[in-house]
Amino acid sequence: MDEILKGPDGERWLSRYQRKVVLIAIREVLAAKRMEVIGGNAVDLTLEGLAPEIQKRISSLSSFSLVPVINATGIVVHTNLGRAILSEKVLQNVLELSKGYSNLEYDIATGKRGQRHTHTKRLLREITGAEDALIVNNNAAAVLLCLNAVAKGREVVVSRSELVEIGGSFRVPDVMAASGAVLREVGTTNKTHLHDYENAINENTALILKVHQSNYRIIGFTAGVGIEELVLLGRKHHLPVMYDLGSGCLVDLKQYGIQDEPSVSEIVKSGVDIMSFSGDKLLGGPQGGIILGKKQYVEIIRKSPLARAVRIDKLAISAFEATLMEYMDIENAKREIPVLRMLLQVPEEIHARAKKIAGGLRKKISNEDVQVVEDSSKAGGGSLPEIEFPTFAVSIRPSGISVNELETRLRSGVPPVIARIRENALILDARTVRDEEIGDLVRTVAASISAQ
Repeated sequence: MDEILKGPDGERWLSRYQRKVVLIAIREVLAAKRMEVIGGNAVDLTLEGLAPEIQKRISSLSSFSLVPVINATGIVVHTNLGRAILSEKVLQNVLELSKGYSNLEYDIATGKRGQRHTHTKRLLREITGAEDALIVNNNAAAVLLCLNAVAKGREVVVSRSELVEIGGSFRVPDVMAASGAVLREVGTTNKTHLHDYENAINENTALILKVHQSNYRIIGFTAGVGIEELVLLGRKHHLPVMYDLGSGCLVDLKQYGIQDEPSVSEIVKSGVDIMSFSGDKLLGGPQGGIILGKKQYVEIIRKSPLARAVRIDKLAISAFEATLMEYMDIENAKREIPVLRMLLQVPEEIHARAKKIAGGLRKKISNEDVQVVEDSSKAGGGSLPEIEFPTFAVSIRPSGISVNELETRLRSGVPPVIARIRENALILDARTVRDEEIGDLVRTVAASISAQ
């Protein structure tokens, strides 16, 4: 260690990087070499031989592990790749709010303490028609908070067909148990009727819960109960009704042929007492769980001690406010919010982008099989699971390496490119590749194919 640090490489590293990072890198490389020696391998232990590996390790330790990637999968709301992309207007608002102080919980008009939720509540009420609104850190937290505040220690009636599991093995029954509410299952896997709910209601019932089957479908011999019927049942028995909408879309998608995804405004008009949905899926904002509903219930939820534990910070609030501002004009939202723009863009636009990508690749790797092909994209994030969006993609069949090796190299590129493999070809879906990323995409793909 001392010899390395005293040498020219050590001095150079210490002048450029944090001392702790340099020490960790040297220790890790020496530990790896020690294990190789113990294993009986021939090892170069000269300073010249160790320097390249130490430099590589220092570079790795000094780099951020969370980095931008190019999403060429065609999955718009890709949970593993960060879900919704934020617009430039939203990013600018976050930047302005984060580099200085703000009136997060300060009422400028009165000079007194204010509430952080007021900045988004006014917009959500205007856009959706709901009486009141609250945003917490994700939809699982929203459901947990609502159940805890309204139904702790009492029964919540829910259909067996709606006991869903979302990504990461988080299940509705587990969330309910954590909230302190008691699950009362009704119906069967494929059929639940209104009388199943009514027969389950007793003196210990606190809430009727409906969960949107946003990430799967049960088809065939099935039956379910609509939210309107449940609302009427709740009023009959003086019970609140909650709808966990999951994705939550503020745009009516029926005009685009998507019939099974209700808009948030539709659910509000049904008279439901409480509803919740994600902010970073079809809405196209930052991560958050949006709670809407009747003022009397949202106020109870807002005052819960748990609400503080799951509240969002000023950066999320600023991103939400800017995102929701776009929805004051729905046509504007379709243009400006990246998730909506990607999902609703016309095939001709995607085709033009795919041809541009393919043209750039043919100039750099003229001896490879590069074709523009028709394909289909997915919304992703557990949204619109059965809907396929027609798209165009660039298909590459490399000649010098396997398609699996190419896919691996792309993931290690700068920037990393995340693609799909289909029928022994690498597929770059142009739907989720932004125009400004085309140059980097072409360079990374070409470099990955040409690398020895």
